[in-house]
Parts: sequence; structure tokens; C-alpha cells
Amino acid sequence: MIVEIGHYALVLTFALTLIQSVVPVYGAIKEDERLMAIASPVSMAMFLLVLLSFIALTYAYLASDFSVQNVWENSHSAKPLIYKITGVWGNHEGSLLLWVLILVFFGALVGFFGANLPAPLRAATLGVQGWVTAGFVLFMLATSNPFNRIPNAPMEGNDLNPLLQDIGLAIHPPLLYIGYVGFSITFSFAVAALILGRIDAAWARWVRPWTLLAWCFLTLGISMGSYWAYYELGWGGWWFWDPVENASFMPWLAGTAMLHSAIVMEKRDALKVWTVLLAIFTFSLSLLGTFLVRSGVLTSVHAFAVDPARGVFILVLLCLFIGGSLSLYAWRAPLLKQGGLFAPMSREGALVFNNLFLTAATVAVLVGTLYPLALDAVTGEKISVGPPFFNLTFGPLMIPLLMAVPYGPILAWKRGDLLAATQRLYAAFGLAILFTLVTFWMWGMDRVLAPLGVGLAVWVMAGSIAEIVTRVKVAEIGFGRGFARLKGLPGSAWGTATAHFGIGVTVLGIVTSTAFQDEKVLTMAPGDTVDVSGYALTFDGLAPSRGANYVEDVGHFTVRKGGVVIAELEPSKRLYTARQFPTTEAGIHTLVLSQIYVSLGEPRDNGSIDVRAYYKPLITLIWIGTLFMALGAVFSMADRRLRVGAPKPAARRDRTDGAAPAPAE
Repeated sequence: MIVEIGHYALVLTFALTLIQSVVPVYGAIKEDERLMAIASPVSMAMFLLVLLSFIALTYAYLASDFSVQNVWENSHSAKPLIYKITGVWGNHEGSLLLWVLILVFFGALVGFFGANLPAPLRAATLGVQGWVTAGFVLFMLATSNPFNRIPNAPMEGNDLNPLLQDIGLAIHPPLLYIGYVGFSITFSFAVAALILGRIDAAWARWVRPWTLLAWCFLTLGISMGSYWAYYELGWGGWWFWDPVENASFMPWLAGTAMLHSAIVMEKRDALKVWTVLLAIFTFSLSLLGTFLVRSGVLTSVHAFAVDPARGVFILVLLCLFIGGSLSLYAWRAPLLKQGGLFAPMSREGALVFNNLFLTAATVAVLVGTLYPLALDAVTGEKISVGPPFFNLTFGPLMIPLLMAVPYGPILAWKRGDLLAATQRLYAAFGLAILFTLVTFWMWGMDRVLAPLGVGLAVWVMAGSIAEIVTRVKVAEIGFGRGFARLKGLPGSAWGTATAHFGIGVTVLGIVTSTAFQDEKVLTMAPGDTVDVSGYALTFDGLAPSRGANYVEDVGHFTVRKGGVVIAELEPSKRLYTARQFPTTEAGIHTLVLSQIYVSLGEPRDNGSIDVRAYYKPLITLIWIGTLFMALGAVFSMADRRLRVGAPKPAARRDRTDGAAPAPAE
């Protein structure tokens, strides 16, 4: 009965999406307050209904109700409780239900907290959100119903994909979906503004917190997925340019560009047309990622569905949402009034420079991801586009962007002084040169690019600190008053500096772990020892073990430094019995910021086994940097200015005749 209630709640949700899609939008166009007032309560009712549906599916998993096809295909009575819960979204149908739950949750947030929004904009935004929700709920009911029953219920289930039975994959999808779906709000704001013809600095301030929230969670989701692939797949790498990895990376790049362009729009009432276009493209790339994962066109450890009918349905949704929004943009954008002017050498100019390179990088990743699919569809020829292509196209685009990052926050608005900004960055530049030379001294000239990469990372980190020091002006006003100014800095200033510092930390981790790692691939018998970057790794032997729903062979390794035992590692080869699916579990020991990493290969007849061992210097900085980026977004969201209403254009605020400033448009 509970399962049927969950199904009925979805059907009722679809009916409400049709109301929300039409009535509030019509009311916003006609300025009918009664029709616009429907949007908020309907959005909250939709959230409660989808939440009820999600709880019903979760109950079916916890009760091991194998009469539900989705539970039978993806669960097992012996599966640990945590993975029974996470199994709810560890499959196509359940993950789509989670997607819709987050979608209506964001709509409910706008309905509940959007009291400071103009009524027409709020109603139209929720109406557009209703269009998106209607499409996905219909997709779920028509092709991906998680509540389908099996007439003769089996006694046991098929178990969850073993690769997903991991705490990292329990956390990764919800974080990623909040990021993906969060950009639907910026998309809805953009389309609503185009419908109403109102796009100004106030619109940018209303949109920015939602963009920051989505960007923050998408950053954490990508980071968690990267770390899961690093320790779970046993390959020893943290990023593989997998097409589905790219599917989440592209909206992150476009969302980063949108965040920066929205700042220009908010402060200078400029880049209106471009910011709206980025809002549309960012969510469009999220939809494209959904299509790639669920259409069956890709083979990946991340991909869910292989049913062509589902792929066609999503492709139709993709064409409707992206094609419709771009058509509306082409019609309405030329009618928008252009914003303020600025010199190329200014903070606005630096942010435009940022946008150009981020957009070019997004296009490079998009081409590398879609070209093999297009070639296969047109000619039947199958090719693989891997790391060499992306490293040669994406990498060079990032270098000038990273070099310019410290300049952006230091340059003045409208017209900046490059020489003055450079003088404020002398210390950062000196530190970068110092670390570059020290790296050359330690590693020699064999790896010329690596020391330059270290210097670039230090440049970005030191530049973010210089930004705060410049704002505080300690050298001019002293430490006492400087500390008071430090506490009074707005959240957006701390957010920008923290996020930029995190980028430098991640770049440093990428460079050092890639260029200076020590890798040993060999066959080891019990008692054998191998030296890995000064650490003696001894193989003590294999021992069988058993878990709740798997059996495994566990390798025992002892790590010594100077004859002293510092760690014991236990990598393993598992076999999940229900699916007869093997997995590799790496053994990892963290040495402050570096790691020793061991994974097992195939066993030999004489008791030896293939072993892959690494020393990865400073690799944890890759993920620590992403935490700094997410923390920067949190600081920016905490900025009080994002909660007190729309900004007033600077030109009207700087009046000297004592008159009250004119209201914002």
C-alpha cells in the first residue's frame, strides 16, 4: 500500500506541475496578483508530495520488498543498512526521483524565501521551474517508474552494483544533483526575466545566491566523485577525462563563468545579455549530462541506463528546454538595454577575460566529449578521445587564466591601473619565483614544466592573500585598525579570496602528484620488499576474508621508513556473490599531505600477486583545495548584501548634492 501511495503522489505531482506551469506565468504577464499568488503554495505542495514518494521508495528498500522491480534489481536482504538506504538513488529510477525531489525542493525554497522578489518575477520563475519539473516527472512516469510491481515476487534481490556500495558513492550523487538541479533556478530566473523583459542589476543580485549554492554543491560533488574513483577503482588516478566526469565538469566551468559575469552585472549593470545566456547554457549543460548518463550512448562506470526509449525521451526534453529557451533569448535579448561601459583594463575587464577563457575551456571539453559520439552516429567509426587531447587543449587555456586571477579583485572598477595592481602583487610574485627556483633545485631540469606549475599555484595562493592585505591596508593604518577592518570585510571579499586560494591549492596538488609521483608495477611474492620513494614496502601475504555480501582476498603490506614500521596496508580483491562482480579496494596511508597507495592485480599460481604501488606527494591538496572553494562560496552566500535587496547603481549612489539616490531599475 505504501508503494502505491508513493506512485499516486507522483501522479498528483504531475497534475500540480501543469497548474504551476500555466497559471502563475499567465498571471505574471497579465499582472494578476491572484493568479501569481498560486505559485508559492503549489510549489510547496509539490515538494511535500515528491518527498512522500521518496519516503515510500526508501521504505520499500529498507523492508527488502522485492515485489517492487526497482528494489529487486538493486538490493539484497544481506546488504548493509547504509547501502540499502543509498541504493534508493544508486540506480536510474531512484536517482531520477532524487533529482525531481531536489528540483521541487529548490522551487519550494524560492516560494518560501522569495518574499523580497517582485511578485511577477517570482511567479514566472516558479512557472518555468514547473515546466522543467513537469518534463522530468512525465519522463519518470512514462519510462522510469520506480514503483513498478513484479507479479510473482522473488525471494531475493540482485544486489546493488558493487562499485556503488561505498560511502563515497553514497554521498557523491546527492551533492552532484543539488549542484546540477540548483542551476535550474538560475535557468528559471533567466527565462522568467526574458518573458517579463526585466533584466537589471537587481536580477543579478537575486540570482547570485542560488548560483553560489548550486556551484558550491557541484564543486563538492565533483570532488567526492574524484576521490571515490581514486580509491575505489584501483587505477591510482584522480581524474580520467571520462565522458561522464566531463558531463559534470562542463556545467561547473560555465557556472563559474556565470558567477563572475553576474558580479559585473550587479556592480556595473553590464554584461546583461551575456549573463542571461550563461544561465541558460549552464543548466543546458546539466541537462546534457543527464542525457549522456541515462541515454545509453556512453559506456562508463558512472552511466545508469541503456534503454533507447529513455534516451529518446530525454533528447526530446533536451531539445524543448534548450531550443525553447534559446529561441526566447534570440527574440528578447536584442530588446534589452545595454549596461554601463568600462575600460578593458579594469575589474570588469578582468572578469570578461575570465569569462572568455572559461567559456573556451568549456567548449574544448564539450567538443572532446561529443565528437566521438557524433562521428560514431554519422560514419560508424569509433574513436576514443582521452587525456592527451584534453591536456593539450584544456591545460593551455588555464595557464593565462590562472596568471590573471590575482589581478581581478585588485583592479579598480570601470578603469584600473595595471602598474599599481602589479605593485600590490610584488610579494606574491616574489614567492612564486622563490618556490619555482626551489623546485628546480630539488628536482633538477628533467621536469621543466613542473616547477613552473608549482610557481603558478603559489602565485594564485599568494595573490589571494594579497587581495585581503590590500583591502585591509595594514601598512597604512597599523595592525590594530587593520585587524578591525579585517573583521569588517564583507563576506564576498572573504569568499573570493578563499575560493581563489583553493584553486591554487588544487593546482599545487595536481602538479606535484602528477610530476613527482613514484610508481612501481611488479609481481611480489610473500616476503618481497620494494622501495617506493624511500619507503620500504613489504608484502606479507594474502588472507581470505568475508563481508556481509562479499568474499575477498586481503593483501597485507608493511610500510617501513629507516627500518621503523610506520603503517600497515590491506588492499583487497573482492567478489560480490549475488552478482559475481569483482572489485579492487586500494590500501592507502596518508603521510600528512602525501599518500602511499597500493592496489592488487591478478594472483599468480606460485602465491605471488601483481602489485601497483605509488608514492603520491601532496595529492590530498587536490581535494583540500576543493573544500576551500566550497568554503569560499559559503562565505559569499553569508554576505549580508545578498539578503537586503537590490543594489543601487554606483553612478547614482555617488551623488554630492545631498539628494537621495534614485532607486534601482
